[in-house]
Amino acid sequence: MTLEQYANSFGAAADAYERGRPGYPDAAVDWLLPADARLVADVGAGTGKFTRSLVGRAAEVVAVEPDPAMRDRLTTVLPDVRALAGTGESIPLADGSADAVTFAQAWHWVDPVRGSQEVARVLRPGGVLGLVWNVRDETRPWSARISAILSQPESRASVQSAPVVGAPFDDGAVEHERFPWVHEQDRSAFLDMVASRSYVIVLPPDERTALLDRVRRVLDDDPETAGSATVPVGYTTYVHRYVRP
Repeated sequence: MTLEQYANSFGAAADAYERGRPGYPDAAVDWLLPADARLVADVGAGTGKFTRSLVGRAAEVVAVEPDPAMRDRLTTVLPDVRALAGTGESIPLADGSADAVTFAQAWHWVDPVRGSQEVARVLRPGGVLGLVWNVRDETRPWSARISAILSQPESRASVQSAPVVGAPFDDGAVEHERFPWVHEQDRSAFLDMVASRSYVIVLPPDERTALLDRVRRVLDDDPETAGSATVPVGYTTYVHRYVRP
């Protein structure tokens, strides 16, 4: 399975993605964005999980998403947001038009050299490139057991500390911040979160069903989650902020 096939898999699980994926803490968004942002582009927007956090914090928010099923779901949830077909390497905005370009849970699908050049084209001088990831807390036994069940193709170390970027953002002038928080969701939404992972989406149906059954058993067997209608999922949101020269 190639990285491109993983990246293009999400449309098949757009509804599960919308139901199961967490949002992002307000503090992370406030820290990332310029105070006077006029136009912000959220690239790889999916169903708009990060996009909705941007609404109201800029005069205009544009969502850029390559998958038509994900884009359709976004427009249903956020009908007032302009949603455009595009990728991190091909952003359908004019030169120097954006005050910030964000990638939430998306930069690891982008060619970092071509993507950095394209973001630099779209940003005005002094504009912000923001790379954002939610990473699950694995210190709780049930969460560690579930993570052991899942196979993740992206590097966790890179999203936490040093994402790979290209010129002109590779000069070391980057700020990093982290925001721990807890997302309470019901069990069905938690299973949708698992089912919306690319490496789960691409499994044959019988293997996907078996994997989800194993996750259910973990929740049923652990003292913290057994018998509970909700699952307390700890996250840390990692934010990396680059300023265009």
